[in-house]
Amino acid sequence: MNKRRLGKLTAPPGKKDVKGARKHKTSIGDRFAGYRSHHQQVALDSLRRLVARPATSLMTTLVIAIALALPAGLYIGLNNIDAVSDGWEGAARISLFLKPSVSAEQGEGLRRNIAEREAVLSAEYISPASALEEFRASSGFGDVLDQLDINPLPGLIVVTPREANVSADAVTALQAELSQLAEVDLAKLDMEWLQRLNRITELGRRLTLALAAMLAVGVLLIIGNTIKLAIEGRRDEILVVKLVGGTNAFVRRPFLYTGLWYGLGGGLMAWLLVQSGLLWLRGPIADLSLSYQSDFHLLGLGFIDTILLWLFASLLGLLGAWLVVGRELRAIEPR
Repeated sequence: MNKRRLGKLTAPPGKKDVKGARKHKTSIGDRFAGYRSHHQQVALDSLRRLVARPATSLMTTLVIAIALALPAGLYIGLNNIDAVSDGWEGAARISLFLKPSVSAEQGEGLRRNIAEREAVLSAEYISPASALEEFRASSGFGDVLDQLDINPLPGLIVVTPREANVSADAVTALQAELSQLAEVDLAKLDMEWLQRLNRITELGRRLTLALAAMLAVGVLLIIGNTIKLAIEGRRDEILVVKLVGGTNAFVRRPFLYTGLWYGLGGGLMAWLLVQSGLLWLRGPIADLSLSYQSDFHLLGLGFIDTILLWLFASLLGLLGAWLVVGRELRAIEPR
């Protein structure tokens, strides 16, 4: 009887019908969906924890925002200076002071020759007599000038370069070329002060980069210290997770998202601070521009600059958390 039953349960050789448990293989799509779902859950949970402590989160975010708003404000200031100087470069002039021996006819002939040059837009000749009358009207020293026996002012040719030749190098080259003319006693570039302003602007740009680097380090330290305190506050929770098999990568993830939220929040608040400052200054600057009969408008952060600010702030937050979390988690191990 037992052999009969055993024979029924045993399949013939070569015809094994007994089916055991199969090993389930997870597809790449399912793995990615689970990975994404877990990241989304951890990110939302980290954000909820920050919102649950509004005072602490707001103070930390505000400190980060101030550190980011300072170099952003300087960057905007330098961009506005560049915009103003670009407009002034278009009005660059070269003043050619002629030798006293050059007559009015010779000066007018020289003006025509200079105006025919390809790099010159226009040339205006001012005779010594016209220059003296203009000086008399603008200075108010008419009585003193009447006592002079001779006219001390030389003839003058004001040269305006073409728009394609208003860069500093092109205008300087044109000045050097015109100064070699036999009738010219002195060639004065009216853009020399603007070149000094550009050098000052370049210095300010480098100082802004240095300040941004130092403040970025400060942001890393702030976020790192904040994340360290958060880890200490959840030490028992971390020990329990590690006891049930949680890896350091699994435990690290919420704190990385916390640093990311801090950085992004600081970037958003920095943008709000900068925009508020621009709105506060826009009215006085518009009045000042109007008094100079200029159509200059205060420039702010453009779309690309704003996105870069938020991205840079988020990366700072993520980096600050990453630098601290690894070291702190290695020190927390169940015994």
